Amino acid sequence: MAFEALGDRLSGIIKKIRGQATLTEKNMDDMLQEVRRALLEADVNYSVVSGFISEVKEEAIGQKVLNKVSPGDMVVKIVHDKMETLLGAGDNDICFRLDGKPTVIMMVGLQGTGKTTSAAKLGNLFERKNHKRILLGALDIYRPAAIDQLINLGLKCDPAIDTYFDRSGTLPPQIAKAAYEKAVKEKYDILILDTAGRLEIDEKLMQELKDIQSTVHVDETLLTVDAMVGQNATNVALTFSQTIKITGLIMTKLDGDSRGGAALSIKKMTGLPIKYAGVGEKMEDLENFHPDRMASRILGMGDIVSLVEEVQAKLDEKQAEKTSRRMMNGQFDLTDMLSIMKQMNKLGPLGKIMRMLPGVPKLSEEQMEQAQALLKKTEVIINSMTREERRSPNIIKSSRKLRIAHGSGSTPSEVTKLIESFENMKKQMTMMKNNPMLMSRFGRK
Repeated sequence: MAFEALGDRLSGIIKKIRGQATLTEKNMDDMLQEVRRALLEADVNYSVVSGFISEVKEEAIGQKVLNKVSPGDMVVKIVHDKMETLLGAGDNDICFRLDGKPTVIMMVGLQGTGKTTSAAKLGNLFERKNHKRILLGALDIYRPAAIDQLINLGLKCDPAIDTYFDRSGTLPPQIAKAAYEKAVKEKYDILILDTAGRLEIDEKLMQELKDIQSTVHVDETLLTVDAMVGQNATNVALTFSQTIKITGLIMTKLDGDSRGGAALSIKKMTGLPIKYAGVGEKMEDLENFHPDRMASRILGMGDIVSLVEEVQAKLDEKQAEKTSRRMMNGQFDLTDMLSIMKQMNKLGPLGKIMRMLPGVPKLSEEQMEQAQALLKKTEVIINSMTREERRSPNIIKSSRKLRIAHGSGSTPSEVTKLIESFENMKKQMTMMKNNPMLMSRFGRK
């Protein structure tokens, strides 16, 4: 995951600085030197790093941090705020038109940056989050199968997204015009134009993009840049923005092994905000880029707001409420436990969830995989039980354990461990129910 190595380094530095009884100019300089090294190793632009360190130090001294009661916390806050600014502080979402006309978004970028996939993902995001009606426009008439790729990606969305295309040899500016006319006539809220990419920036590509912008009123032009290419992403963004009007960036492959330097450098170097981030291969793996939340994640402070949004978007609220009520009333059984697991699986990989929780100890990739496998095995074991066994696990004796183990590809001892874990959880629920102070926090008396 991008920023993981940087996050580990910075979390360690922050823990050390918070542990200082007093903060002197000497140990603050030592801390900032460590931060400098960590940022440079993460491939952040040298001049950006120098400016960042200078600003942190200047503000720390200006606020007389050295005399504060909790100087470490104040320095951490300054580092967080400066990092948020570096990432492009503020609301970086796009603004939709309010005059009844479709908002037109033009996607541009080099080949291989995930531009076409991001176009469909963006449409999917607007459908899910903003309840907008989307039309995709296939303007890449040069790359073999580019049109079919966009159509198929649109069909993968839920609900499916329509695509306008023209295989007759019409040039992209005229295809864009026809797509816009269709969007107006059929009352689509948003038109996303997927333009052709090139292996490198060339004059012909840029002229075509200019012609599209002069043919159709484009509200947003989003450049896709690949986080994996490091500082070269900044160079691409600078070149594009010097030729055509770019309003923002989509940074793809932030879930990969990139060191994150491009994301931390690009706003400062180009003035262009990162508006969306690609964090996986699935259609729902494109998210709004929130600089404040990303700064918190990088500094190991978690991201509770994003986690809550994930829960609200993906969990069945009625089922969750029903399960919660049964837990509080002491009616919790293995069917409820299975329901909780299925809801957790909707949120995505366990590692992704844990990264959003502040103060949770970092687990290795192997430990994450083991925890994920355990959750899956638990689900399979419960699925191998009868309804009666789920309701009353106490009836599961030797013969039943053998049958359940055989049906789930596990061992009788694993079935026993699951039942023991469930009984312990149920005891905890009972203790909560009998604790008036705890129950009042759940709105119960």
